[in-house]
Amino acid sequence: MKIIAFIGFPLSGKSTATEVVKELGIPVVVMGDVVRDETVKRGLKLTNENLGKVANELRRKEGMDAIAKRCIPLIKQAASDKGVVVVDGIRGIAEVERFKEEFGEDFILIYIDAPSELRYKRALERQRSDDIKTVEELKARDEREISWGMDEAIKIANFTIENTDDLKSFKEIIKDLLNQLARYVEVEIETTIFPTEDEEKVVDAVKNLFPKAKIKIENGKLYAKTTDLNKFRELLRRQRILDTARTELIKGKQNDEIIVYLNKQTATISRINFCEENAILSPLKVTFKLYNVPFGRFLDYLTPQTKDGKPIEEIEVL
Repeated sequence: MKIIAFIGFPLSGKSTATEVVKELGIPVVVMGDVVRDETVKRGLKLTNENLGKVANELRRKEGMDAIAKRCIPLIKQAASDKGVVVVDGIRGIAEVERFKEEFGEDFILIYIDAPSELRYKRALERQRSDDIKTVEELKARDEREISWGMDEAIKIANFTIENTDDLKSFKEIIKDLLNQLARYVEVEIETTIFPTEDEEKVVDAVKNLFPKAKIKIENGKLYAKTTDLNKFRELLRRQRILDTARTELIKGKQNDEIIVYLNKQTATISRINFCEENAILSPLKVTFKLYNVPFGRFLDYLTPQTKDGKPIEEIEVL
């Protein structure tokens, strides 16, 4: 699952970026909608003043990450089908930290930057009911969001996009970046840990192939997830088993997933050995889930065709 979030001061271009997201068919969770819904529930008009009061009250009573916490179930639901969702409207560092705690490396923050003069001009052109009407109001909104820790959140953004050019150029930049970020492979690993096995060694077996995997053990079963293929890809080349691996991946293809089985014992010494599902002591069941990645490209990235045992052509990016 990939969680992509936009951050930026009012009128920097977050709404426009969200329009591009919807055009690409990527689900969107707008954090401001949580505040708007709460404001309506309280019977208040959707004015900048009322929205600010409600947002501040939620943060005061439930913590600075209050709105982020309310969004997490919505994000998980939205991402369940396509494996990717865009979050619009992060306001501060507490929200970023909450999302990072929940989603780890799958959370990606994009800062959209635009000067205040240009943002004020956009407010006058947009004429939305909750928009600012004066330069002083814009400064007040900026200061309010800085008080929530937005400036701290901006410092740790993964990407920065300057929105100072024409609308078409900005949309193209957003589209290109989203297409890049939404294209990924998620790996799920599962195996049974028998009473005769050392649990720590089974964990090591998984970590030897997928070092960044997040591991959970429940009722004698190990479950792990990662999006990092680097070590696995390196081992395939080091062991010179690209042809064998390619054949196994093709054989294990099931729609947008590829399932292969790996020997658990050889994995404890960082070696990849493909096996059958019913192998002794339960193999590692490895499922590659492709999100916006053509199967052929995935094959060529992980297991390129070879000549004399060497890759004919390497693809370095999915």
